Amino acid sequence: MTGDPGPVFAALADPTRRWMVESMLREGAASAPALSSELPISRQAVAKHLATLSAAGLIERAPGSGREVRYRVRDRALDPAVTWLRDTEAAWDARLPRLKDTVERKRRRNRADV
Repeated sequence: MTGDPGPVFAALADPTRRWMVESMLREGAASAPALSSELPISRQAVAKHLATLSAAGLIERAPGSGREVRYRVRDRALDPAVTWLRDTEAAWDARLPRLKDTVERKRRRNRADV
């Protein structure tokens, strides 16, 4: 069983953070200055978004040279959310046939009462 998906869903609920993750996936890694140059927000706001993504376990510092700190998406970072979605989908799919059977039984009873 993987971890709690709540922090992942909460972090990805914000469109700016989703864009940042998508950018890191496209580019492989990104720095705060590079991200802030592409967004209409301050570097401080970008740093807060990066901190939220990091706290949710979605990103990590990428190894690099020099003083520039770069971030990348962690391997398997979406596992908690993916597991929760798959389990929920399976439970939902299992409920649908039961719901169909219930509705059909009710329909047959109603016809028999007429």
